[in-house]
Amino acid sequence: MKESRDGTRTARTSTKSSSADSYPLVLDIDDFKGDFSFDALFGNLVNELLPSYQEEDADSAESHSNITANDLLPNGSSRLPSDAGKSSPMFPEVDALLSLFKNSCTQLIDLRKQIDGKLHNLKKEVSVQDSKHRKTLGELEKGVDGLFNSFARLDSRISSVGQTAAKIGDHLQSADAQRETASQTIELIKYLMEFNSSPGDLMELSPLFSDDSRVAEAASIAQKLRSFAEEDIGRQVVTVPSVVGNATASRGLEVAVANLQEYCNELENRLLSRFDAASQKRDLSTMAECAKILSQFNRGTSAMQHYVGLRPMFDLEVVNEDARLVLGDQGSQPSPSNVARGLSSLYKEITDMVRKEAATITAVFPSPNDVMSILVQRVLEDRVPKLLEKLLDKPSLVNSPAMEEGGLILYLRLLAVAYEKTQELARDLRGVGCGDLDVEGLTESLFLPHIDIYIEYEQASLRQLYKTKLEELHAECQQSSESTGTIGRTKGASIASTHQQISVTVVTEFVRWNEEAISRCNLFAPQPAALAANVRAVFTCLLDQVSIYITEGLERARDSLTEAAALRERFVIGTSVSRRVAAAAASAAEAAAAAGESSFRSFMVAVQRCGSSVAIVQQYFANSISRLLLPVEGAHAASCEEMATAMSSAEGAVHKGLQQCIETVMAEVERLLSAEQKATDYRSPDDGIAPDHRPTNACTRVVAYLSRVLEAAFTALEGLNKQSFLTELGNRLHKGLLNHWQKFTFNPSGGLRLKRDITEYGEFVRSFNAPPVDEKFELLGIMANVFIVAPESLSSLFEGTPSIRKDAQRFIQLRDDYKSAKLASRLSSLWAGSN
Repeated sequence: MKESRDGTRTARTSTKSSSADSYPLVLDIDDFKGDFSFDALFGNLVNELLPSYQEEDADSAESHSNITANDLLPNGSSRLPSDAGKSSPMFPEVDALLSLFKNSCTQLIDLRKQIDGKLHNLKKEVSVQDSKHRKTLGELEKGVDGLFNSFARLDSRISSVGQTAAKIGDHLQSADAQRETASQTIELIKYLMEFNSSPGDLMELSPLFSDDSRVAEAASIAQKLRSFAEEDIGRQVVTVPSVVGNATASRGLEVAVANLQEYCNELENRLLSRFDAASQKRDLSTMAECAKILSQFNRGTSAMQHYVGLRPMFDLEVVNEDARLVLGDQGSQPSPSNVARGLSSLYKEITDMVRKEAATITAVFPSPNDVMSILVQRVLEDRVPKLLEKLLDKPSLVNSPAMEEGGLILYLRLLAVAYEKTQELARDLRGVGCGDLDVEGLTESLFLPHIDIYIEYEQASLRQLYKTKLEELHAECQQSSESTGTIGRTKGASIASTHQQISVTVVTEFVRWNEEAISRCNLFAPQPAALAANVRAVFTCLLDQVSIYITEGLERARDSLTEAAALRERFVIGTSVSRRVAAAAASAAEAAAAAGESSFRSFMVAVQRCGSSVAIVQQYFANSISRLLLPVEGAHAASCEEMATAMSSAEGAVHKGLQQCIETVMAEVERLLSAEQKATDYRSPDDGIAPDHRPTNACTRVVAYLSRVLEAAFTALEGLNKQSFLTELGNRLHKGLLNHWQKFTFNPSGGLRLKRDITEYGEFVRSFNAPPVDEKFELLGIMANVFIVAPESLSSLFEGTPSIRKDAQRFIQLRDDYKSAKLASRLSSLWAGSN
């Protein structure tokens, strides 16, 4: 459908109402090639007929739109005009389209047949060509197989030829090496014969051995000759010579060896001289060249040691300056803090020097690690030990230096500072580089003479510090006593003022010494087993010091109590003395009482400080010592047992002293009762005056004294010590009051006064928090009723408390009407009946 079809389309447009058969449709195979679209094909077929229909359809739609609402039927359809049946059909082109479609189908069927025929012919042709192609491929495969076989034979031949060539090359290379070896051997034999001349004659040697530009080659050859000659001599020694020629050869080689040794020494010295000259000029390339050649002589050890030995850092003046920098002026006592600063500065300077030398060594020597090892070893074996020798002068344990000279503690502190700073130096040198040198082990070896017996010095130092401190305290006490004199002694001033009192500050100082010693233990021997052993030994020193110090302090306080007791005994007088003597004795007794009270307070202060001191030691053990002992089995338990044993002596002194305190208090109570209690206090006359319900003067004085003096006990004592002391004192007070009241007789008003005294005593002892004592004073109050009730009521008085019947019987005998009321016979029958 090209030009003809286009012309047909034009004809159809002009005559739309004509029959379809009059418009032949021409379809071409080319219409179906490329991007075929059925919609496009169909459009091309029908577009010639459909436009007229579309125009008529639009006109029909417009006419239908003019139908009004009145034309609509009730069912929604429209009324048709009367001539509607006479209009043209709805699709007038349908016949033309049907004819067009039929014609198109016929032509499509014809086209399909044509195509099928062409495809059949193409299949036959392809089959024929395929057979020819297969035949050609078979022939080609046979030819390729032949080529592969030819190539395989060729490759095998080439491989065989290559192997033969390689073998020939190996033989040629081996022959060349043998030729080279033979040539070198001949040359070496020639040189060996030159050295095999008369001993010491090196004048006839080849120019090689005297040419400075060929020193490296000469050194290499000389070393080879020495190695060969020495090896040959060794074989000659092992193998017994059977002919004279062997002996002659051996003697000849010995001469050669001696000459070679002499030449090598001369060459080595010459190289070292050149190395020194280059070193002074800082000619690193020449130094490196010499060092490389010298490495052939004993692996370059002589060059390395020579280089290290000539370093300025090892000069004698530098070493002496080290001592001045660290120790200060000669003759002055070094301070650990100053020494620490001096060592830090010096060791930093040494590290910087070594770091600077490391850069040169790396650029010069072929084995810089070996040189650095020698350099650092020289630092730790030469420069540092010389300084430590002047710094750490180990004192004698027999004749220890006095504390004015620093004592043993100065040596230990300097040792700790030197050890710690030298360890830091070792770590810094390890960081700079020291090859395979064991820097840490070498550093430890410097201090072995000091650390091996370190703990003995630590214990001796602690003993020296303790002894010096006690002497200092004794001197202070003596000076205070001399300045005070005996003023106030006759007026009852404290005897304890002349005795040295326990000081918690001193105990804290003991602990501080011990803590410092423990830190050194941790520094010198950090291994768990060694550390635990040293810590236990040092802590035992503290236990001994604290135990002795507080025990002696308690004993001194007890001595004050003993002296006060002696004063009381001295001024005890009889009853038949003059008034003047009695007054003097009373005044002296008051002075003794004042001394006793002062001694009591002094002992309580000692007990309080003793408890604080023990608490400080226990806290120190828990915080610092315990964790260091736990890694070793049994060490912790053993130290706890030692601590309990050490404190037991102090506990014994406290117990004895508290007993003396009770004796002191009771002695004063008895003195006050004896001096203040009047017979009329409990036997008031029946003069019609109302009885006095106040406590007696003696009771008031005793309670006031007890309140005053026991204030120190309440403050100082705690726990079981306090409970035991107050219970014992309460029992003694109860017993003392009973014995005191046995000296008096009582009437009913006196019984009331006694009951008031008992109430006062009971209220006071209630502060003891001792239930057994409270119960005893309550029973005393009940017994006081025997002086108040009528004789006939006595039997009913003890019905609920039979336990006090014995004491009550003694009280009843103190009634002023005991004889007149015949209470003895009445009560005897009563007691017998109750039994």
